[in-house]
Amino acid sequence: MTEKALRLGTRRSKLAMAQSGQVAEAVRQVTGRPVELVPITTYGDTSREHLAQIGGTGVFVAALREALARGEVDFAVHSLKDIPTTQPDELVVAAIPVREDPRDVMVGRDVPKFTDLPRGARIGTGSPRRMAQLNAYARAHGMEIETVPIRGNVDTRIGYVRSGELDAVVLAAAGMNRVGRSEEVTDFLSVDTVLPAPGQGALAVECTADNAPLIAALAELDDPLTRAAVTAERSLLAALEAGCSAPVGALADLLGDGQTVKEMRLRGVVGTTDGTKLVQLSTTGPVPETHEAAMALGSELATEMLAQGAAGLMGERAH
Repeated sequence: MTEKALRLGTRRSKLAMAQSGQVAEAVRQVTGRPVELVPITTYGDTSREHLAQIGGTGVFVAALREALARGEVDFAVHSLKDIPTTQPDELVVAAIPVREDPRDVMVGRDVPKFTDLPRGARIGTGSPRRMAQLNAYARAHGMEIETVPIRGNVDTRIGYVRSGELDAVVLAAAGMNRVGRSEEVTDFLSVDTVLPAPGQGALAVECTADNAPLIAALAELDDPLTRAAVTAERSLLAALEAGCSAPVGALADLLGDGQTVKEMRLRGVVGTTDGTKLVQLSTTGPVPETHEAAMALGSELATEMLAQGAAGLMGERAH
């Protein structure tokens, strides 16, 4: 008799289905059980408002979590950057697999590189974080650009460029890679130009806290270094009391000699969307070996950023 299939809850978008499909295959391999995708429509998928207006944090997550709580699915896959920083007690992130490329990328029409864009170029992005940093870079380097707020899936966003409505759009490298469209990327934006969203490129595999056998099986997919990095980034976000629609960027990268990882560097940035004010700081320390140490790295850097005036730059504060 074949074992009952595990039900994996996922958003319906092409990107979500692609990344959930990859996780499903990995879970099949570690458990030997079939896995079926259960597509779920979330509020963030149906609302046409800008993410900052509908609250940003959690709008893509709530429906999946409700399906978990009702027992309609056994586990769910989220883009980590969409998850609120406070974790409900009844759910556990059982695995954070190896992270995809965390960088942002540009898809341009006539000019492939961001730094070569002409005066007045119109760049589409749905992210206040990207707007703040692109505008700050442009101001510092004498570029004149206009950032245009957009919504929609990868097809919709790239469509604005193909139709000539926009000169370029900025998206996450991870998403382009996961839907097999990385060949359309015209420029990879250096993290020195644009720091990614906290947790960008990482996935979270979540299940109910009372399902010990499934938690143990999913833990096989966990990557401890990715988990340490994103925990530090999300701790910074939480300590700034900012939701995922706030203009906060963070990246923890691992520093080593090629053989061994020796330290973790955490960088954080917050700014006004017009790029006139930016607070950007970094800290370097030993690679955190515990959840608490990773949390401390993030909260300490956030405290320094708040002391430099970060709080006044974030617009609405999340509560």
